[in-house]
Amino acid sequence: MSNVLNTVTKGGVTMTADAYAASQAANKTDNSTLGKDAFLQLLVTQMKYQDPLDPQDNGEYLAQLAQFSALEQMTNVSEGLSNVSTLVSNIDTSVLVGQLSNMIGQDVQWAVTTTTTDADGKETKTTTKLEGKVTGVSISDGSPTVIAKSGDKIYKVAIGDITRIGQGIQDSK
Repeated sequence: MSNVLNTVTKGGVTMTADAYAASQAANKTDNSTLGKDAFLQLLVTQMKYQDPLDPQDNGEYLAQLAQFSALEQMTNVSEGLSNVSTLVSNIDTSVLVGQLSNMIGQDVQWAVTTTTTDADGKETKTTTKLEGKVTGVSISDGSPTVIAKSGDKIYKVAIGDITRIGQGIQDSK
């Protein structure tokens, strides 16, 4: 049985002090900044527990309410800017897909670099140029790629790996 001095009972549940501390750490939220709800709750609590024989000045409450209003407006502006940022990101992605879709059917050449390590641990990098025809466009995790078919294989080619676009690639060998 655990030592009674090292236990905590909360909500009818008794646990050791270490287990309680661990559960509090797991449930802890970042309280380094106060949100508008916390600010309003503090203001109401302050009013609730003020000394009725020596109440606070109304000017202080008005100043705190003005601060609360400013905090609420700043929160609303922050949420609005977040929405605008998401919208701009979606527009950028749509424009990029539109531009890349013009490459479908085009011949492309791209470079693939492979690294091999020999028995002595020495790394050797080999760059191979591949050619194919663009059959599609993909954006995964914000990175644009084209889908290219070369022979019987299909490759997902990063835009930065493309070295040439257009007809006449086979003629330039």
